[in-house]
Amino acid sequence: MKPFTFQAPPNILFEAGTSRKLAEIVAGYGVTRVLLVTDKGVRNAGLTRHAEKDLIDSGCELTIFEDVEADPPSHVIERAVALCRDKDIGLVASIGGGSALDTAKLVAYLARTRDRLDDIYGVGLARGERLPLLLAPTTAGTGSEVTPIAIVTTPTTEKKGVVSPRLIPDWAILDPELTVGLPAHVTAATGIDAMVHAIEAYTSRHKKNPMSDQLARQALALLSANIRIVCTDGSNLEARSQMLLGSMLAGMAFANSPVAAVHALAYPIGAIFHVPHGLSNALVLTQVLRFNLTEAEALYAELAPIFDPGTEGLSVSQRARLFVDAIGAICRDCKVPASLADVGIGSGDLKKLAEDAMKQTRLLVNNPREVTFDDALAIYTEAFGNRAAA
Repeated sequence: MKPFTFQAPPNILFEAGTSRKLAEIVAGYGVTRVLLVTDKGVRNAGLTRHAEKDLIDSGCELTIFEDVEADPPSHVIERAVALCRDKDIGLVASIGGGSALDTAKLVAYLARTRDRLDDIYGVGLARGERLPLLLAPTTAGTGSEVTPIAIVTTPTTEKKGVVSPRLIPDWAILDPELTVGLPAHVTAATGIDAMVHAIEAYTSRHKKNPMSDQLARQALALLSANIRIVCTDGSNLEARSQMLLGSMLAGMAFANSPVAAVHALAYPIGAIFHVPHGLSNALVLTQVLRFNLTEAEALYAELAPIFDPGTEGLSVSQRARLFVDAIGAICRDCKVPASLADVGIGSGDLKKLAEDAMKQTRLLVNNPREVTFDDALAIYTEAFGNRAAA
């Protein structure tokens, strides 16, 4: 067996209503000044109300940063870091989607170390200490609450990642009640994002290991069995719980066996056209899976019975193709837009997308099949014309 390492948060709390225990957990750190990172949509929906009240009632001096934007721009993160330093914050907490959690990770690190954000893009360059960090997701998608990764949009609209064990939080607080009010289209996009995490972790060229494999398989089982339910009945707390657990397990899988070409091709779509990350993934997902079949066929075949136990007796090739078809069916059933054209991307934009995708070398090296510029352009072209075939 090949040697491997596996990293995860030291504390995971999963329970309906558990976000109301945030103040209790904070009390264990003996700090009085707390920064809560969120966005206006989450706060206006009342999802931070209990935590805010409990923290204030417990005697904390609470500062709220609610200006997080999707695919967080570097200037927003730097503004939050400045606020954190100015208020002499002792602990950073976040309730929100992946963008809020990623912002909180970087704020907790940069406010403590005085490193510059521009100096820590890449793998393992953030080596200093950070403030205590507690993360509570409001979507079942990114898995950011258990990963060592934060994604930033630079001033040139390029998405860059900071990858470091220093970004793994002290507590991942998973409260499925926070996801109940999520609209169907957001539920679908974030759920598919989580499925991509599991699939790419299972097929990653580098660092694939027995623990990530088991987590990815279990995540796919939970996500595939529940995503259609939560898209049609968003108040189903049990299905929401299964989705949140699946998202977390997928996050732990790809945190240790990193994602690849689906994410690499999705990043420019989000950065240039401001398409939500989960939807960006969904728009190129089946195209990348088909592209990878020549190298990942056996691995896709292993995943096929999770979606349909009846595939067990079929050939490897048949099972692999049925797996790709099953992913496509989920995208259709959850009413995900079928084409790049459906989100406002024109045929003249495809070359720029392919150029930017090729900059995602951190991700492309993990893909089971090498991706060239011409390959990326062909995938985008197929995804652009997919509406006619849908």
